[in-house]
Amino acid sequence: MILSRRFFILGGTSLSLLGHPIWNARAATQKKKNLVIIMLRGGMDGLTAVPVKDRLLNSLRPNILVNKTIDLDGNFSLHPRLKTFASLWKTGQATVVHGSNIPYTKRSHFEGQNQMETGATTPYTEATGWLGRGIDTAELNGLAISLQMPLLLRGKITADNYFPTTLGLPSSKIFEKVTSSFVEGTPLHEAMMSINARPREMLRANWKDREPLKLAKTAAEQLKANDGPRIAVFDLDGFDTHSAQGGTDGEHGEKLSKYDGIVKVLKDNLGKTFDDTLIVTLTEFGRKVEENGGYGTEHGYGTAILMAGGLVKKSQVYTDWPGLSKKALFEGQYLNATIDARAVYCSAMAACFDVDFNYMRKHAFWNEQLPDLTEKLFKT
Repeated sequence: MILSRRFFILGGTSLSLLGHPIWNARAATQKKKNLVIIMLRGGMDGLTAVPVKDRLLNSLRPNILVNKTIDLDGNFSLHPRLKTFASLWKTGQATVVHGSNIPYTKRSHFEGQNQMETGATTPYTEATGWLGRGIDTAELNGLAISLQMPLLLRGKITADNYFPTTLGLPSSKIFEKVTSSFVEGTPLHEAMMSINARPREMLRANWKDREPLKLAKTAAEQLKANDGPRIAVFDLDGFDTHSAQGGTDGEHGEKLSKYDGIVKVLKDNLGKTFDDTLIVTLTEFGRKVEENGGYGTEHGYGTAILMAGGLVKKSQVYTDWPGLSKKALFEGQYLNATIDARAVYCSAMAACFDVDFNYMRKHAFWNEQLPDLTEKLFKT
């Protein structure tokens, strides 16, 4: 079944959706472009995913250095587990933004993840998410199917929200009978009308299909439909590798492989729609440059954003590289972030939603001084 005009939100262990069966006139006239966000919770190490060719990195990470990397541009390379990303690089459909992060410089997962979803400069100060505000700005309202509305997708416009059941459901006739018993225009009547508009199949939970690659295939099937969703959000955890992080092998490599697997399934199943799709990563912070005593890394600051799909402008490592010398490192220990990740996300929404960057910045990021990277990073 195709979910008519719906946003699709996926988690590594759960499935939720956001959208509305009736879009506004503006959305109906737009070319359909898909935006996929993959949240890498725990702190994805940009220097493991995309190592820089620097002797300092070799000396700081003797036991977790990534070997047999895939060269990108002579200065940076890819972790060998990112095979799909590497193949997309060769066709001009993959981009890295390195030395980047949200404006969070402390070490708390809770605070960092709150800011990565809200886009705020201070944790716990905003009740909406940057993607939710972007959806508001593009006037694409929605319905969320989840236990609670994901923070990343919460906007100022009130959205319907529910959680699917594993129990049997009443027939459509019973729903209609109950609806007709309420006075038209009253809140209870409107609530029943909203329930009646939901696809019956998606009112039921199917917990057997929550494995990430299965979810990716389902997402691709929905995203490639002309009247299907245009936003998907995956939620992957496990990037908090304080020990056994490894280089070529190890925990971080395993997690990167899961990310790469999702990208592969999307690419294989989207078909031509992949040309009109953008896949972007999101994480709360990077890792400390120097390894610790447990062959892992501590929480850091700067990291890398991985982007793939036909909507990237070209294959490139876009960076204002800060360097790895002690003077260049943030607080002498962490990769610095010279590019505000929010500028990337604001530009991505502007490109995918066909909204002027300055307008998007004003309404989704409080008109903060974020540079317009739309033309540099994306096809418009």
